[in-house]
Amino acid sequence: MKKIIPFLFLVSLLSGCKKAVENVQEDLVIKAMTDGQWGVTKFTLNGTDITTDFTNYKFKYYSNKTVDAIKSGLVEKNGTWDGNASNMTTWANFNSAVYPLSLINGSWQITRNSWTYVEATQVSGADTKTMRLDKL
Repeated sequence: MKKIIPFLFLVSLLSGCKKAVENVQEDLVIKAMTDGQWGVTKFTLNGTDITTDFTNYKFKYYSNKTVDAIKSGLVEKNGTWDGNASNMTTWANFNSAVYPLSLINGSWQITRNSWTYVEATQVSGADTKTMRLDKL
């Protein structure tokens, strides 16, 4: 019994450390996304480059998991977002959005990222989308 108690303590400590690491990762995702505005610098739909459709858009992410789609300096649409650092995913939703904002809705698999850019892919039915966001 004396050997089991330190083992259980170690297991609970390690599981607490894992949660702490996940919280730090989550905080870093939020810090990176909410620092400044982002622009779409590359967007493809089934291999066709449609980046120019996002030319006038900028995105401002907030720590309360909301996001503003800003077109030509004015907020066009409010949405929600979230990210998961441990499985490298992010998602966004702009309710009742029209083209091209509607293309951003859904879950994205992050393929490459840094503090200043995010590259992600989304496969939905027959459609494959790729997007690159850069901090402006």
